[in-house]
Amino acid sequence: MAGDPAVTPLPAPRPDPPTGAAQAPPGWSARLPTLAARALLPVSLVVWLVSLRRVRLDRMGDLGLLQVLPVLYWVAAGLLTAGFVLALRNRRIRSWWLAGYTLALIAVIHATPTLLYANLRYPWAWKHVAVIDAMLRHGGPVPHAGLLDPYNQWPGFFIVNGLLLRATGLHSALGYASWGPPLFNALLLAPLLLLYRAISSDRTLVWGAVWIYYSCSWVGQDYFSPQAFALVMYLAVIASVVHRLPDRPVPRAPGPAPPGGAHRSAAPASPAAGVGVQAGGWGPLRLPMVLVLEAAIVCSHQLTPLMLISSLAALAVPRRNRRVVLPPLLAAVAMTVVWDATVARPYLAANLGQFTRALIRPDSNVGSGFANLGIVSPDQVMVGWIDRGLSAAVVLLAVIGFVRRPWIRRTPVPYLALAPMPLLAANSYGGEMLFRAYLFALPATAFLVAALVLRPTPRPRLRSACSLVLLLALLGGLFFGYDSKERMNWFTSREVAATKQLFAAAPPYSVVVSVTGAVPGVYEHYEDHPEVRLVETTGKTRELLTQDPLGGLEAAVGFTHPGVPAYLILSRAQAAECSLTGLLPADTVDRLAEVLSRTPGFDLLYSNADAEVYRFVPNPLPDQVPAGPVPAQPPAQPPGQPFVQPGGGP
Repeated sequence: MAGDPAVTPLPAPRPDPPTGAAQAPPGWSARLPTLAARALLPVSLVVWLVSLRRVRLDRMGDLGLLQVLPVLYWVAAGLLTAGFVLALRNRRIRSWWLAGYTLALIAVIHATPTLLYANLRYPWAWKHVAVIDAMLRHGGPVPHAGLLDPYNQWPGFFIVNGLLLRATGLHSALGYASWGPPLFNALLLAPLLLLYRAISSDRTLVWGAVWIYYSCSWVGQDYFSPQAFALVMYLAVIASVVHRLPDRPVPRAPGPAPPGGAHRSAAPASPAAGVGVQAGGWGPLRLPMVLVLEAAIVCSHQLTPLMLISSLAALAVPRRNRRVVLPPLLAAVAMTVVWDATVARPYLAANLGQFTRALIRPDSNVGSGFANLGIVSPDQVMVGWIDRGLSAAVVLLAVIGFVRRPWIRRTPVPYLALAPMPLLAANSYGGEMLFRAYLFALPATAFLVAALVLRPTPRPRLRSACSLVLLLALLGGLFFGYDSKERMNWFTSREVAATKQLFAAAPPYSVVVSVTGAVPGVYEHYEDHPEVRLVETTGKTRELLTQDPLGGLEAAVGFTHPGVPAYLILSRAQAAECSLTGLLPADTVDRLAEVLSRTPGFDLLYSNADAEVYRFVPNPLPDQVPAGPVPAQPPAQPPGQPFVQPGGGP
């Protein structure tokens, strides 16, 4: 009312600027976050590269690379994460900047060991290089492969690399295998984006889930291996299937859009609220491409086809999805059954009893993945709890996200998160099934975590600060799980030289003996050299080995290969593995080296600062009479070997 002092008239609205008039540029306070987001990416990369100039790998202790990487390395990781958080919700920053941040994160995590190490990381990666070389030598399956015979039955990964070597003229995969971790992780980016964009159009949620995935993938199955190769194709198949799923018609309630942006489960904004945005189905080219990927998975790896079948079966639970899901699901089942009944039949027949026993002990399968923290080094006890804490945090946040974000229950994400659970209960996979289940569920659980923690709030600065703290905590946990065992995964050039000297001296069909598997190139010409690994002995031999390493060595080799020349290699990495894992006393390698140096019959063939090679001829045990002459070739794989992916992993 006019004249009423309690009522203040509103100011007249400002007129809109005329069409085509120049807009005032944003002030420095508005431009600063954009400039910082664009500057922190190159700055963090420069700081990272500078930090790698003077890393003393020989000073690694029980925490591996964590003890020798300089402060600048951790500054680079922090700057990279801060820049990503600034860019994530800044609409002035285009998506290719987010892609650059993600690729930089992959480089900081996975390319660091490649740049620092002069030789291939991980003994399992060396094994896969040896298998490729052996298949090229024999032009196909490797005879007398022993415990590596399963690679003959799932040869897809090795055939692809053999074709690559012949096409490029390279001598061995050793020249590029070191780049396996950064390459495989970079290849995962495209199917991750396809999967997440099929679920949500919110850029913040999509790229946030991608970042969380890479920040929590600590299991270490990305090295040069059939598992990493098959995982890329698995995720490509799942993303392709989810991308073709029909939208679920959900009438939109009055009010603002659900947090997280537009989602495929929500009804379209058009008046036709009961009609889905996209009809499900396959085109003439898409389904054949998916089937080719499935065939490559089936012939490359034992576990991934089963994970694929389980995931597709989970996606087929809602009836509306079956038109899309059933064709690739039935094809995956048929190809797996045919392959296992023909090519892989010898391995499956030999392990049928073990499979049956595992089915009735689901609790044992789940618990077998936990390391016995009572025997590892104190620093590794801390690492074990951090690994468990990170995994538990991811699962807990995913569950909370499922509860607190109702819209996500109408998407395929919960089905994909639960899909590995049946296999976790069905088989231990040599103690690794728990880690593999985490690995295959991570694309879905990462999205659930992102949906929980990246929702819009009225206080954007507080939201960004909390997001930064959480992402740094997850990334810190990954570094502990991924880099803390490097003292046994890193091989010096002197260790590589010792292995070469061993095989230069060892005649065909002589025995190669090691304390643990941490030996670079120990599988070279594995078809000609049976292997004895002392850490895998059991029963009285194992007890004798812990009390008297020399007696345990003679018992282990003398029982299996009496009278056959044997070549024992002792090395720095083997001693590190004993110390870190506690599977044998930490001083086993040193005690063996000391007693062998003064024991007749053990000839020192080669020695340097990091390794020693001995030759000896094991005698039969006192109560053992050889049943016949020494065989002219290694024995075939004995029946009943445990269901373990050859090569294993951390």
